[in-house]
Amino acid sequence: MSAPVIEHDAAASAFVARVEGGLAECAYRLQGDVMNLVHTEVPPASEGRGIAAALVQAALAYARAQGLRVRPSCSYVRSYMRRHPDTLDLLEH
Repeated sequence: MSAPVIEHDAAASAFVARVEGGLAECAYRLQGDVMNLVHTEVPPASEGRGIAAALVQAALAYARAQGLRVRPSCSYVRSYMRRHPDTLDLLEH
């Protein structure tokens, strides 16, 4: 399977990918200069393929490019950031 095409749906405040089983997403809320990553979900038919990681990576890249700090309210995002120490500088203080 090829890598999913990830889009930033600013109107829905989410990074999304159309995958087998539906829509995968990493949802956020902007609060000033903080991007609060609140939920990551992948349809069961597409789990275990790295799609959640790709969504979070896209969200973090966007935060970095926009000069935003990150609040990882989603447990998956917290886990991802712990596994990728190069993202920890994005954490809000």
